[in-house]
Amino acid sequence: MKNMYVDGSPREAARGNRTEIHDPANGDLLDSVPAADAADVEAAVAAAERAFPAWQGCVANERASLLHGVATRMREHQDALIEILTLEEGKPKVENEEEVEWSANTFDYYAELGRHEVGQVLPPGAPTQFNFTLKEPYGVVACITPWNYPIMLLAWKIAPALAAGNTCVVKPSELTPLSSIYLAEHCLSHLPPGVVNVVTGTGAEAGEPLVAHPSVSAIAFTGSLETGQRIASIAAPQMKKLHFELGGKDPMVIAEDAEPEKAARALAYSALLNCGQVCTSTERVYIPKARAAEFTEALVEHVRGLRLGHGLDAGTDLGPMIDARFRTRVEEQVDEARAKGAELLTGGRRPESPSGGAFYEPAVLRGVDHSMRIMREETFGPAIPLMEYESFDAAVELANDSPFGLGASLLSSDPGKIKRFFEGVRAGTIWINDPLTDNYAGPFGGMRLSGGSRELGQEGLDEFRTTKHVHWDFSTEPKDFWFPYD
Repeated sequence: MKNMYVDGSPREAARGNRTEIHDPANGDLLDSVPAADAADVEAAVAAAERAFPAWQGCVANERASLLHGVATRMREHQDALIEILTLEEGKPKVENEEEVEWSANTFDYYAELGRHEVGQVLPPGAPTQFNFTLKEPYGVVACITPWNYPIMLLAWKIAPALAAGNTCVVKPSELTPLSSIYLAEHCLSHLPPGVVNVVTGTGAEAGEPLVAHPSVSAIAFTGSLETGQRIASIAAPQMKKLHFELGGKDPMVIAEDAEPEKAARALAYSALLNCGQVCTSTERVYIPKARAAEFTEALVEHVRGLRLGHGLDAGTDLGPMIDARFRTRVEEQVDEARAKGAELLTGGRRPESPSGGAFYEPAVLRGVDHSMRIMREETFGPAIPLMEYESFDAAVELANDSPFGLGASLLSSDPGKIKRFFEGVRAGTIWINDPLTDNYAGPFGGMRLSGGSRELGQEGLDEFRTTKHVHWDFSTEPKDFWFPYD
């Protein structure tokens, strides 16, 4: 049985209640974790609050060494982390190898960036003045993480938050808490007690008390729009700093000059990575009418060759969905599109699975339009809807026809189309010919309903720092503009 991690030690829930964690591929019991409530949150926040003054005062070089230590320990424990991720979340082992590598590198990146600067000197307004800014930590940061990338999206939050001098209380998804607990116990245990704490439980029992706690100054959250709106409503009266990434409905435009076979592989990867359970999954696809048959045929042939299975099995391309209720949502969108005239070309069914896992054969549809839910609402599952366009300008307009704006992809070698696309499409990240590839130094985040915050890069560090302006006049003489007026 696993426990929470509070003030540098394992901790059971105050009430003693526990939640079972199951393998989504076969339903096997993996372990159980405490079901935390407000009392447990109080203990974790108090530990983080006690640890904050010393951590804020820790010199940047020392903090950098400690964060590099996290990365070193992650590499030492990578095999265990990869296995836990595969068992509790379901995606293939090869994808979790990448997740652990990305996460470790994120700590190394922010270890160095965190000692780069803490503000800047400004031009003064008079010879006797000295003006400068200080970028300071907020204090205790609540990090609420999702189930689809339990370690990476945790690293994207706590690495910059810690580098900035904050302390953290982590509330992982109730579906995938085991990897976060393991990380805390084995890779963060060298940090001073209370600097990072992990509480496990549901959003209602543990998440909401954490968000509402008056000692929590900032909230970093990745998840659904609805949950983000709920968090914002709770945090609003206290005017907390909010750091949100709220998903999307990412488009991909395939230009006429793209090669069908290469386009099929790029599209399948961007739409079906982690069984489509990625916030930046391609969920709307626009193909040129003049070459629609070629692109469609190549895609269908490629998708039919993908292999479903347990994430630990060699050769698995797609694992199960995290839970049957998420599969049902995909099925409902596919069924609604078909009822409105879309044609299902392959997949779109539950394969025979003696294990009972939430598997779903990736669906490819054509003849969709923007009246259908599958082109308007986040799907978060293995479905690829294809819509034809007449002109490239029309494709750009279609790409923008969404309240979300997280990412967007283009497949083309035409410089004019590429420039038109990255200038015209309203999204936080634009991928050209290499969808879903991130860059540690490149900020990641969205626009509009996808949230306006940024992770990674300098921007990711600044999200966890508040700026103070210091105006210092060396002269103590009265100013001629003070009262009384002449």
